[in-house]
Amino acid sequence: MMSRMSFAEHLDILYEDNHCLALNKPAGWPTTHFDGKDETIDRLVKAYLKEKYDKPGNVFLGVVHRLDKPVSGALLFARTSKSAARLSEQFREGGVEKCYWAVVENQVRGKTATAAPWATADNGAIEDWLKKDEPKMRVEVVAPETPGAQFARLLFQVRARHNGLTWLELRPHTGRKHQLRVQLASRGTPIYGDDKYGSDQSFGHAIGLHARSLTFLHPTTKEPITAKADVPKFWRGRFAYLLNGDRPI
Repeated sequence: MMSRMSFAEHLDILYEDNHCLALNKPAGWPTTHFDGKDETIDRLVKAYLKEKYDKPGNVFLGVVHRLDKPVSGALLFARTSKSAARLSEQFREGGVEKCYWAVVENQVRGKTATAAPWATADNGAIEDWLKKDEPKMRVEVVAPETPGAQFARLLFQVRARHNGLTWLELRPHTGRKHQLRVQLASRGTPIYGDDKYGSDQSFGHAIGLHARSLTFLHPTTKEPITAKADVPKFWRGRFAYLLNGDRPI
C-alpha cells in the first residue's frame, strides 16, 4: 500500500469545490479511521487539501457516508461543517441517488434452491429485512417480526451475463449496513470475491462491488451534481467478457 503523500498525489478526484469533494475510492482502503492504526481515505484527502491549498493547522473534512473497505467507487466528503450537516441529511433522508455495479457468482445449487430473480429477469426489485449480527460482524436476512430488523429495498438491472457471472446495476432505496452484499448473497449469488458472504473466488483486497455514481444536491447552490467513477483497471482484466464494449444483454 502506498504512503499517504504518494497516494494523495494520485487521487482520482471526480468533483471538487470549496464545499465538497468527491473521489473514486480504490478498493482495500477504509473510508475513515476508528482506532487510528490503519491509513484511511479521509486522512489522504486531508493531506491532499493541506498541500494543494497550503493550509496551516488541521484541515476540516466531513465524512457524510462510507464505502466498505473492499468496495471501490464514488465517495463524497464535505469541506465545511455546514456542508457536512446538509449532505448528511440528504443521505439520512434518502435524497442521494446511488448507483452500484456488482459482479455476482451464480452459485444456486440443489433442488430446493431458489434462483435469484436476475437469473430469469433483466430488471426488478428485491426486498428483505436485515439485522446485524454483532458477534459475527455480519448482517443477516431475518423475518420481518425479528426485534431490531430493518427493511431493505434494492432495484436491479442485468447488464450482462457470461460464464457463470452476472453484471448487475443496483440502485438501493435504503442504506443498510452491507445491504447489497447480504441481499445478493442470500439468493445464492454472492458478490465476486466477497468471502465474508460466501464467495469462493479471490479478488485481492477487492470485491466485485463498485459505487458507479452518486447524485446529490449541492449543499449551497442546491443544483444536482453527479459524481461518476470508472471501474478499477483490474476489473477490465478479470471481467473482460462481461464489460467488453458495455454491450447490451
